[in-house]
Amino acid sequence: MSLSGRPTIAIAFHSGYGHTAVIAEAVARGAAEAAEVVSVSVDTITDEQWAQLDAADAIVFGAPTYMGTASAAFHAFAQASTKRWYSQAWADKLAAGFTNSGAKNGDKSSTLSYFATMAAQHGMHWIALGLQPGWASTTGSEDDINRLGFFLGAGAQSPTDAGPEAVHKSDIATAEHLGARVARQAAIFRAGRTTLAA
Repeated sequence: MSLSGRPTIAIAFHSGYGHTAVIAEAVARGAAEAAEVVSVSVDTITDEQWAQLDAADAIVFGAPTYMGTASAAFHAFAQASTKRWYSQAWADKLAAGFTNSGAKNGDKSSTLSYFATMAAQHGMHWIALGLQPGWASTTGSEDDINRLGFFLGAGAQSPTDAGPEAVHKSDIATAEHLGARVARQAAIFRAGRTTLAA
């Protein structure tokens, strides 16, 4: 991980039907103003992309929530990452996460907790969403940012009978916020490392 230039944010995600890919793209947009962004679809990951994850300042994990946890394709990626765990290759990187399900809640907290636990096992530093819940009062609405009220990461809800175009604009804005927050924190960490190395 170089200490010169802008930080690099890697987005390691799986999308079953395209909805989670929309959220991944939103995270990337949010991060792009302050960081270089690399997106990696974990079900087709290559050796070159593994190297990109190894070189990144932060990795944002994303997957749909199926049956109360991340998709099987993401779990396969997580298990393959144990080669990095043995050497603690990702230690002291930043980490964050996002997920999507068909239901408003859909046990998305279980998936976000799984991502955070995985990050902790790798020795990474978890970056939470950093937003108060929207749509939490009579004056709120489903158009509020963080309308689903998650804290650990970005949660999105998409109707199971509609395509990726149906991803809610509030959930997209929430994911953009997460990307921007991770990029800011990565810049702060990078500046700190540069200062300590001087």
